Amino acid sequence: MSDTHAPRKDPQGHEPGASPGRSGVALDRFLTFGAVVLLFAVFSITAKNFFTMRNVLSLALQTSTTTLMGIGVTFTIITAGIDLSIGSVVALTGTVAVMAAIAGVPIWISWLIGLAVGGVCGLANGLLITRLKLPPFIATLGMMMVARGVALTITNANAWPAPEAFGSLGNDTIFRTGAQFPGISYPVLIMIAVAFLCHFILRKTRIGRYTYAIGSNEEAARLSGIRVGWVKIFNYIVCAVLAGLVGVILASRMVTSQPNSATGYELNAIAAAVIGGTSLMGGVGTVGGTVIGSFIIGILTVGLTMQGANYFMQQIVIGLVVIGAVAFDQLRNKA
Repeated sequence: MSDTHAPRKDPQGHEPGASPGRSGVALDRFLTFGAVVLLFAVFSITAKNFFTMRNVLSLALQTSTTTLMGIGVTFTIITAGIDLSIGSVVALTGTVAVMAAIAGVPIWISWLIGLAVGGVCGLANGLLITRLKLPPFIATLGMMMVARGVALTITNANAWPAPEAFGSLGNDTIFRTGAQFPGISYPVLIMIAVAFLCHFILRKTRIGRYTYAIGSNEEAARLSGIRVGWVKIFNYIVCAVLAGLVGVILASRMVTSQPNSATGYELNAIAAAVIGGTSLMGGVGTVGGTVIGSFIIGILTVGLTMQGANYFMQQIVIGLVVIGAVAFDQLRNKA
């Protein structure tokens, strides 16, 4: 994926994508983090038992999957693309991993097989977009249908129970001390590790700088010597592999394959990225912002549920938050 050509500098002496609006990013992160603190304070006061250690850990566990998918889709949105297939990829990868475990493959290898299937889906998306020049919306929409269809076909639309050991990844914890502290779940630890790794990739590596450069001005990035196609393929593979990781985690938590699962998950992931300050126009976005955005969605969902709000009301509130985030992004771009 690395490029032997160093990108030319612009007339001000900066490399394209080297500093994607740091003051604006800092402001976005401050505002979204402030929203998290405010929501947490409000629900701690209005919802009984919201501010408890058990509920906080449960919130982190529920939010971990949205966070992982949101981080993946952030990579594609920064390049001014999109990935609508991640929900179906989640269902497909979890299903394949379970079926591999049922066939007698060692559990940890079955998890890796699920990740590999996700990587293949991402590679296919990247090739369709860069080689066939399909719009990202169309390419990933087609993959969404294909991946879901394959998952339903190979299982005959039925759930397949996995071996008991398959559930360790999604259900085991560390630092458990009893009822007072139920422990930190593996998916939460995975979320933290992935967030730090992807932050490093985007902010500290050449391919990360190239990602921002492509989203800011693809033609200028190409003229600067960046291999735009390979960078885009890399980003779509990252997105799909993280979706595959979520698929394995969810299958492990349920200890069964669910080919009908994760419907609409891509919308929550995109919402988390947008709420966290990632611009749908490309060139702007951070992993930290997406993590905060996913926790805003998680806090709203859990808090409203504990207050007795039904699922439909939760969707209305989250939808209004997304509209507000996009409106703010548009106003910022005009300014």
